Amino acid sequence: MVSPFFVARLKICVLRGHTVKEFAKGRDLRMEPLIQMTNIFKTYGAGDVQVAALKQLNLSIFPGEFAAITGHSGSGKSTLMNIITDNLRPTAGEVSLDGNSVTDLSDRQLSHIRNRQIGFVFQSYALFPFMTVYDNIAYGLKVQKKDKKFIKQRVAELLELVGLPDVGKRYPDQLSGGQRQRIALARALAPQPELLLLDEPFAAIDAKVRKELRTWLRDTIDKIGITSIFVTHDQDEAIEVADEIVITNKGRVEQIGNPVEIYLEPKTSFVAQFIGQSAIIEDYSKLKGFEVTENNASAIIRPEFIEINKFEDSEYHPFESSMEDAVVEDVSFRGNAFEVKASIDGISVTGRYPLNASRLKKGDKVKVLIKKLYTIDENTTNILVNKALDDSELYYI
Repeated sequence: MVSPFFVARLKICVLRGHTVKEFAKGRDLRMEPLIQMTNIFKTYGAGDVQVAALKQLNLSIFPGEFAAITGHSGSGKSTLMNIITDNLRPTAGEVSLDGNSVTDLSDRQLSHIRNRQIGFVFQSYALFPFMTVYDNIAYGLKVQKKDKKFIKQRVAELLELVGLPDVGKRYPDQLSGGQRQRIALARALAPQPELLLLDEPFAAIDAKVRKELRTWLRDTIDKIGITSIFVTHDQDEAIEVADEIVITNKGRVEQIGNPVEIYLEPKTSFVAQFIGQSAIIEDYSKLKGFEVTENNASAIIRPEFIEINKFEDSEYHPFESSMEDAVVEDVSFRGNAFEVKASIDGISVTGRYPLNASRLKKGDKVKVLIKKLYTIDENTTNILVNKALDDSELYYI
């Protein structure tokens, strides 16, 4: 399902003369971002003992976007989130909300923005245990001094939106973890904020429910079209729910793009390793079909780049001469396929193996065709296709 705000932005871009490709790659540069962060630095400590949490960070979040901020622990996600929500001031740089700088506002002014314009959903739900579900959702509306009729109607709308119309009289401890998180979202949306912030909202929920909630959250945000920022260390969550992914590393933004773009076209070696399952090859010159280019000797190989065949089944394969001899190190069942880890003369690679093929076990000899890989250096990645496949019209990668 496509967000109505996404469609609206696309129409605006087309009317302004942009192509769909330009829109998909760069977002309309003439549309004002809702959040603009420019040259943000944040350091902790004093004197000679200072630690930089964010370094010259630049970020734009546009109206209607569902952006995910992801990265390893300590990459700057939490610091970035706290600056966006005005809970933390940057050491240097400028932060703008809806075109207005908030960098030099007083604490009281920032508190007003947090309470009026930003909705929060936390990992711990942050529901009041002594209040009913109805009163939890109504809390922000009562603070805004809305009349009882409006509150009753708004709470009913939100309970319907989150798929729990009959739980208004219950207390939080009478709900499951997934239900509590839905109510937490309803409470965050009640005051009709401009921006929704979700901080690891599914971290405390079991795996099966977490996956169901991802789909539910994506559909719910699509219905209401609110600009949303989702902070997670889980790359699968980021890929599944977001329009745009912001990948942080050591206080910097490594790459921003839509999930498909980031997966297929990683800009740095960190992104190539962080998104998806990868094996790092220190010297790919040993592999058939690949020539080392300039200073690149290291490479990253993903499971989908690899084709694994049983040794005796590879004799009539059209690219048999380009296949590597390998020995199976491990076989794991992954539901729709087997995951096979194999060693090519000391180089470990992992690939998928079909369920309907002859079974493999540890120690079996196999043939491995490496179709492509990412070459890496300090700052860039490049896709390199196996020369045999690149020269052939028989094989589609």
